[in-house]
Amino acid sequence: MEEEILLVVEENMEKAVLNLAERMKTVRTGRANPSSLDKVMVNYYGAMTPLRQLANITVPEARQLLIKPFDRGALSGIEKGIYDADLGYTPNNDGETIRIVIPDLTEERRRELVKQVKGMGEEAKVSIRNARRDGLDSLKKAELPEDDEKRVEEEIQELVNKYNKKVDDELAEKEKDLMVV
Repeated sequence: MEEEILLVVEENMEKAVLNLAERMKTVRTGRANPSSLDKVMVNYYGAMTPLRQLANITVPEARQLLIKPFDRGALSGIEKGIYDADLGYTPNNDGETIRIVIPDLTEERRRELVKQVKGMGEEAKVSIRNARRDGLDSLKKAELPEDDEKRVEEEIQELVNKYNKKVDDELAEKEKDLMVV
């Protein structure tokens, strides 16, 4: 029973850290990165469709993205989707492809992105604390002997510390990445 509770708690904490890593991929760092377009949704024949399902996205140069749609009729929708995603990109449509030149990040923009990433980190820590709370609730319902309950509580707290450190490490790495000119 105890191991089951610990496994569920650790699994939920791991999911929080993985979710943070996925979300941080969409924060651009001044280099061209196709995953920065992951949250772009395009109105394609009346249905909101992820950009990745409509086009190939490549990086021909370090500061440029090239989007080649499978259907040229989707070009204007893709262009509008990029504007609507509010990524700070200006797409250039040449009739067959869309090129995006990644602008240099200003110091102010870098600081905004760091704040945004720290907010994501705080959300991950909240998820970790929620996993701890759920684990402690399950532990109380299991009605274990008091000394076993205390031991499992300590193990859950060790997991919280371990995963909070992982979140802090991810944040420090991303902040360093963002602040490098």
